[in-house]
Amino acid sequence: MTEKIAGYARVSTEEQSLDRQLSSIRDYAERTLGGDLGDLEIYRDKSTGTDTERSGYQDMMADAEAGEFDAVVVHSISRISRSISDLDATARRLEDAGVALHIVSEGLQIQPDESDPFQRALFQLLGVFAEFEAEMARARTKEGIAARQNSEGYHHGRPPLGFENNDGTLVQSDRYHDVVAALEMVQKDQISMREAADRLGSSRSTVGRALERGELYGIGGDAGNDQNAEEN
Repeated sequence: MTEKIAGYARVSTEEQSLDRQLSSIRDYAERTLGGDLGDLEIYRDKSTGTDTERSGYQDMMADAEAGEFDAVVVHSISRISRSISDLDATARRLEDAGVALHIVSEGLQIQPDESDPFQRALFQLLGVFAEFEAEMARARTKEGIAARQNSEGYHHGRPPLGFENNDGTLVQSDRYHDVVAALEMVQKDQISMREAADRLGSSRSTVGRALERGELYGIGGDAGNDQNAEEN
């Protein structure tokens, strides 16, 4: 029986084109998986101010779990995830649904086959790297706090967004995790800095300063990189 195949494509701005990804997905589905392009279901996301939750991705995952198809094809890892932990979570959800994940650029095929030792090893590696990624984020947060506590700017100024001054010690406030979640969404181009500021009852400049101090929040890189980079 011919596999039912879905494709997923994503860009970070309305101006970017999905054409390159769609061409890659269709070629792979037809040539490698023997799929019928007339039956290929494409899910797509363009991150805009009106679609911050990646609705195409959410629809795809819901349909996968409903048994609508057997395989998902994406052009590259960066199109379906922004971290190893994201990739691990997506791959495991698809595995539980009995759906394979094919990543064209990196040549990865993650199959829901418990009897295949390679697949078992691959999932174990994903889990190890996801935990390593989380541990590194925690370490960056601790190091950032320690550096900030030794800064004259901290002792004589306001604590950073999501922190408070506890008798001269910088500690996470009750809103810390909300701040981290909002900053991560900005970095992933899911919301703008203005939207993050509105959510946090802050200002765009305060959110911008927080993003410049990513080590305080266990996040790395600069917000908007994905918008400025060409598609991979």
